[in-house]
Amino acid sequence: MDFEVIIIGSDANAYYMARCAHEAYNRKVKLISVKPMSFTNHSSIIDATYDNKLWNQKDFPKIMNDYVKNIDAKKIVCIATNETYARFLVANKNKLDKRIVFNYVDLDFIDTLMMKDKFYETYGNSGLLPKTIIYNLNDKLNIDFDFPVIIKPSNVITFNHIDFKGKKKIYKLNSMKEVNETINYFKNSDYNDTLIIQEYIPGDDSSLFDSVVYCNTKSKCEFISFAQIGLQEHTENMVGNAACLINGYNTNGYNEKTVLEFKNFMEKIKFKGLAELDIKYDYRDKKYKILEINARQGRCSYYVSAAGYNLVKCVVDDLVYNKTNEFKIVKENIGLTYVPKGIIKKYVKNEKFKKEILKLYRKKKVVYPLLYKKDMPFKRILFLIRKHFRYYKDYKNGYWKS
Repeated sequence: MDFEVIIIGSDANAYYMARCAHEAYNRKVKLISVKPMSFTNHSSIIDATYDNKLWNQKDFPKIMNDYVKNIDAKKIVCIATNETYARFLVANKNKLDKRIVFNYVDLDFIDTLMMKDKFYETYGNSGLLPKTIIYNLNDKLNIDFDFPVIIKPSNVITFNHIDFKGKKKIYKLNSMKEVNETINYFKNSDYNDTLIIQEYIPGDDSSLFDSVVYCNTKSKCEFISFAQIGLQEHTENMVGNAACLINGYNTNGYNEKTVLEFKNFMEKIKFKGLAELDIKYDYRDKKYKILEINARQGRCSYYVSAAGYNLVKCVVDDLVYNKTNEFKIVKENIGLTYVPKGIIKKYVKNEKFKKEILKLYRKKKVVYPLLYKKDMPFKRILFLIRKHFRYYKDYKNGYWKS
């Protein structure tokens, strides 16, 4: 066999990437992770292996080498579904089986994206980022922009490995009192790195945009998407993730020049691999600003595959067959949702966006990444039904308000 694909992780991202692999090659997909998660559990298209030591960088190479030694393939294409696994692959490149291949930037580069303080220090002069303070927990704080403000940890790896009172993925705060309370949560925890304090760009969820990029091993961009988000997740641990979006659509007017600016930026910094850009439109100066860049596909990136650019196939073509694809802007109008239509009708504030995505429903051009007709065993159907109805409770009691 020329190649095998291995998905590393077991979350929603891992499921739809396994789905991409199955759609492209019509064979069961190998997956390795620390533990089972409901997103990938009970799947008939996934052959899963779990090892609780995989989350440890020192143990990672041995576990991976033991895992692949009986795989009969000339190349083994590894696709990480979170920052930690991407970093583990890069950091252990020389210790891994020589057949294992992946397309990620080097360790120093990946840290400029993963470590949010380095991200803003490195790319702050690009003109594409919001006003930001990198705050040391022991320093005196002086915020020179208006409330509300956003606070988030700069070191997502450390943050993901600890729990503490008041822990949230992102904090939106309206006063210095709330800022000080939040900082104290971090001071009283095992978190010992810097925080990102950032201006809050006003606007409802439809001010948010998602862009997925693939830059090949030569750092040439092969495709870029640009999708407007109509609704994000509103629970504490999921805020920042898109709940529904439309690719190739923008209620402010779809502008290819804007899309090409982001494409050119990614090539200028010599990025490699899949990336997701979290972007927000600032109506005050009519500019699109990058909130962060994930050095891997995002939780909602499946819409690119639905538009004809299979995310796994593009990596395999590059790493296995040395195939270079001509650059394209992915423009097809495809809707993607994790939430039921009833949630969209009730909670999407932008009426133009709502009208457009409901039109796409009628055209059968809305995809649900977790719902795959070729993967519907009974226990998985039960999981999807429960998740469907749980969203009504999540939004009724939602933490995040635009």
